[in-house]
Amino acid sequence: MSSQTTDSRLDVIAVGAHPDDVEIACGGTLALLAKQGYRVGIIDLTDGEPTPRSPGPEVRLAEASAAARALGVHYRATLDLPNRRLFDTFEARVLLAKEFRKHRPRVVIGFGDKTPLASPDHWQAMQITDAAIFYSRLTKWDEHFEGLPVHAIETQLYFRLAFEPAQLGGYSSHFTVDIGETLEAKLRSVACYETQFPPEKAHVFERIRGAAMIAGAAIGAQAGETFVNVRPLGTKRPMTFLFGGE
Repeated sequence: MSSQTTDSRLDVIAVGAHPDDVEIACGGTLALLAKQGYRVGIIDLTDGEPTPRSPGPEVRLAEASAAARALGVHYRATLDLPNRRLFDTFEARVLLAKEFRKHRPRVVIGFGDKTPLASPDHWQAMQITDAAIFYSRLTKWDEHFEGLPVHAIETQLYFRLAFEPAQLGGYSSHFTVDIGETLEAKLRSVACYETQFPPEKAHVFERIRGAAMIAGAAIGAQAGETFVNVRPLGTKRPMTFLFGGE
């Protein structure tokens, strides 16, 4: 497992199956949260190797580190799980739950559905993340967690990849984050993956930009990223909820 920075406590952790998943799905939101002073982390379940255009894991990990810097996130780790053969196993659940217990985030963001015609690892990542959030708070199971204290995650969000449908089916609590001020940081972070997006795949960046602009237009913003809260959204401060702190 490789990591960037050793500071422990994080406010938000985003989980992807491979390096570049998180950047494509919610890089703008992570960059925005980091600018707002929150401590943000990324956990990749695999190193994404092998992959057609990469000479090896060290190159992909270097790209991931550069992408994390482009977003301004505080922590990035790559777990020792196999690309292309990622499965929802007990061992994978525990490995990720240890990260949650160690860094104690308030919010975890991850995949929210299957991605047809794309990697089946994405669906497995969703199930691993769901289970690890549950495992993180379980008591009387210390032998599996190396003495790490239990931690209850307050909020779980699902993301979608920029290439997928605008909304996730079956959920009512969609909301969109205005990423107008961090859209370019998102695109720069994706561009760090030169092995994945060579010049002949430059159209991908226009797709990512276009998806963000469509999501943003729906809320009257330049660009956006849409999420699902796994539980209905509620508030005691409806005006702040509707209009923010303005």
